[in-house]
Parts: sequence; structure tokens; C-alpha cells
Amino acid sequence: MKYITYIAMFFSMAIFAQEDPVKQDSTAVHYMIIEGDSIPITSVELDEVMVLPNLYFADRNARVRYIILRRKTLKVYPYAKLAAERLEALQKRLETLERKSDKKKYSKVIQKYIEDEFSAELKKLTKTEGQILVKLIHRQTGKTTFELIKELRSGWRAFWFNNTASLFDISLKKEFVPLEVEEDYLIEDILQRAFQNERLERQKSAFKIDFYACVNKWGKSKPKTTSKSKS
Repeated sequence: MKYITYIAMFFSMAIFAQEDPVKQDSTAVHYMIIEGDSIPITSVELDEVMVLPNLYFADRNARVRYIILRRKTLKVYPYAKLAAERLEALQKRLETLERKSDKKKYSKVIQKYIEDEFSAELKKLTKTEGQILVKLIHRQTGKTTFELIKELRSGWRAFWFNNTASLFDISLKKEFVPLEVEEDYLIEDILQRAFQNERLERQKSAFKIDFYACVNKWGKSKPKTTSKSKS
């Protein structure tokens, strides 16, 4: 799995360090002017809360499938999240370099850093975990892994990696489409539940996902009483 793990880390650990984001005070005092008088107004910014439906499984096999998918998703999501953060930082850094030779040199330094420090851990991913990671990279960056490699390296390298990955039933061109693919919907459900119970740190997807539309499509059917279970 060296090819897929190396690719993942190429995005996720592309920058050594980045500045901490500026935190905004959610209780900042604003003023409303009424007939010349300043009226203080304290605004409190509230996070959006998504109401998640109960999960129903048609049978034991469906429940086991969900549990396995949850374990794999929770394992690889942090890499995809980091990919989105580091990719943005990498692009900003490359924009500051004017000469092509400087950009190439910088990329080589990052490549060496990744190979020495981080690729070993991601080599432990199974092929199914690798495919989930590819999907989640698309969710968090808005681009497929193939597109990212093509942009950051070369079209030929992206083509070669994709062909190699296909031998292990992994496509670097896979997109995350929960409204069209049931497994992607289940992954999105797993993420939303993990965000709410703070098992994972929330990061918005790079594109809009209508979760309730997915629920209406994939979560309508109710199982028989004898085989119902909740999670």
C-alpha cells in the first residue's frame, strides 16, 4: 500500500508549521444606535445543531457492516481533515515562490520529510481504508486524489499511481457522493454522529452535503420488529 499511503501523506503533511487561526470572541459587544443613544447588544454565536435520526438495520449483517465501516472511517478521517488544512497552507506557500526551481526544490524537501517521518504509519492501512481515505480527501478538499496529484506533481505520475492503485481495487478518482452511493451516506452519518459526540473534530466539507436528502433516500425503509436494532 506504499503508493496510496505516500499519496495521502503528500497532501496531509505538506507544511511543517502554520500560524494558529485568529480566534473570535463569540460574546463581542455590538451597539445599536437609537435616537442618538448607543444601546449595547451582546451577540452569542451558536453552532448549528443537526438532529440525527435513529439508525435502523435490516438484519445483523447490516449492523455489522455499519460497525466495521464506522471503525475504518474514524481511523482515516483525521488524515483527510489534515489533508485539507495542509493543502490550503501548501498552496499559499507555493504562491509566494516565484521561480519554478524554488517550487520544485520546496516540493522535494516536503517529499523527503514525508518519506522519512510519516509514510510508515499510513502503510498500515488496508485497501478498504485506503479507498475510504480517497473519498474523504475529496469530501474535505473538493478534489479527487487523482486531481490533487496531477496539480501538485504531474499528469503522468497521477495516471501511473491510479493504474497501480486499480490493481488493488482502489480508484484515486473516487468522489464522495452520499446522495448517490449508500456507503457514502453511511460514512456521512458516521461522521455527523462522531462530530456531535466530539469523538472527531468537526471540519466542514468542501462542498454542500444535504444530509437530510440522503436520509430521505437511504434511511426510509424500516426493518421488521424481530430484526430491529438501534445505534
